[in-house]
Amino acid sequence: MRFQAQVALVTGAGKGIGAAVAAALAAEGASVGVVDLDEAAARHTVGTIQDAGGRAIALVGDASRAADVRAAVAACVERFGGLDLLASLAGVMRYTPVTADDEDAWDLVLATNLKAPFLCARYAIPEMRRRGGGAIVNVSSVLAFTSQATLSAYSASKGGVLAMTRSIALEEAAAGIRVNCVAPGTVRTPMLEAVAADVTPGDPQATLDQIARANPIGRLIEPAEVAGLVLFLLSKDAGAITGACYQIDGGLLARMPDGTA
Repeated sequence: MRFQAQVALVTGAGKGIGAAVAAALAAEGASVGVVDLDEAAARHTVGTIQDAGGRAIALVGDASRAADVRAAVAACVERFGGLDLLASLAGVMRYTPVTADDEDAWDLVLATNLKAPFLCARYAIPEMRRRGGGAIVNVSSVLAFTSQATLSAYSASKGGVLAMTRSIALEEAAAGIRVNCVAPGTVRTPMLEAVAADVTPGDPQATLDQIARANPIGRLIEPAEVAGLVLFLLSKDAGAITGACYQIDGGLLARMPDGTA
């Protein structure tokens, strides 16, 4: 129960990594604000938490819109009395060559993946200061460290998250607010499954299997495994860690360029 009497806000919490983090926080005592664009998904996560005896509220909104983020933070404070923890996990991926990428698609990716965690920090930090400190975890990606064709917007957004995380960590260290990020590899999420369905519409599992084999561990990473790392960084166990980015990629970035382990 590392988060007893603490309040957490988790974006992108309707599915995938966000849902796993929200449920894990609640299981360890936190009261959780579950933020997602998809109302049904947000309510499903809240229902799962409540069925297990936890406390959570569904907050429908777009984390890339200031008004929605401000409202979500205010709702958490009003319902639970404050805010201690933030996990900015909303994300979107689009495979598009740069010559075919249009402005709207680029803006969507950058807004969801980079502007959203900025806005969340912008409105969460003052509430954390009132509580005497707190912790933030943003989600970057292995593509902040390496490259893949047709993902220029996604890669730019995730590299931006890494740089922004370090800067905010320095700003808020004296206030007792730690800011870190995680860089997942290929995680079994609805987003990855949608990509696989686009690549091989008739047999998405074939693409998932191919992706899994690219990892030295020989499988996909599970959302609960990423949640475990996020909870560590949010907890007092990581009290001396700030401005850091932790890779959770099944050894992907450790592999030699020729593919040998």
